[in-house]
Amino acid sequence: MMETLSPRQSDILSIARREARVTVDGLSSRFQVTPQTIRKDLNDLCERNLLKRVHGGAMLPSGVSNLGYEARRRMAAEGKRRIGRRVATLIPDNSSTILNIGTTTEQVAMALRAHEGLMTVTNNLNVANILRDAPGVRVVVAGGVLRAFDGGIIGDATVAFLSDYKVDFAVIGASAIDPDDGTVLDYDHAEVRAARTILSHARTTILVADAMKFERTAPVRIAPLTDIDIFVTDQPPPESIRDLCEAGGVRLEVAPEEEGPSP
Repeated sequence: MMETLSPRQSDILSIARREARVTVDGLSSRFQVTPQTIRKDLNDLCERNLLKRVHGGAMLPSGVSNLGYEARRRMAAEGKRRIGRRVATLIPDNSSTILNIGTTTEQVAMALRAHEGLMTVTNNLNVANILRDAPGVRVVVAGGVLRAFDGGIIGDATVAFLSDYKVDFAVIGASAIDPDDGTVLDYDHAEVRAARTILSHARTTILVADAMKFERTAPVRIAPLTDIDIFVTDQPPPESIRDLCEAGGVRLEVAPEEEGPSP
């Protein structure tokens, strides 16, 4: 299949593999061709199931396997930063938290570095490294099996360790959210077991997920969205999700856009 791609289509596919998502406008500018030409390229790649069309562009198809960790970090990076900053305003000083595996929870950790009197339990080595020298934060790292590709810690020992805690706030990420019924989804059953344990050992649960999670699928069910107390995202979600949040008493928070410098 690959030998039938044009050079530009091969380049587009390489960019998508590196950055996880491509846009029509961005590719049009990059290759100095019209948006219509790029749309034809994307349609061709999607017909071959190499990419999946989304609004304004395309992304790597999802299903039973997740994207590479560095690619996930680049996806919706600005939106994840806004989510992290918004969550940090919901967590007061002198409280306890659990943060699970994920690139969005890493942004929450970045935004929590200035907190005082905070204890954070995590099964994410990246979160631990982000917070390890924050003067007002005490970090507790779960035991278990370390996944080399993303710094996640999983397994029976992890679940047992997390079960020993009852924290004020649990912050979890997810790989996908079903826009029809609000099911929160992920790829790895062992990771999901840890996430479920985290949710059941917190007084307040916070789901962090950017809007791209409504465009993806994953096979393992974490929980229904209505089991979450607060859902923080970067863009207004589909109407079906807003209705679910309202009916289920889930507090929906859309992280505000960054304010530019004053003129």
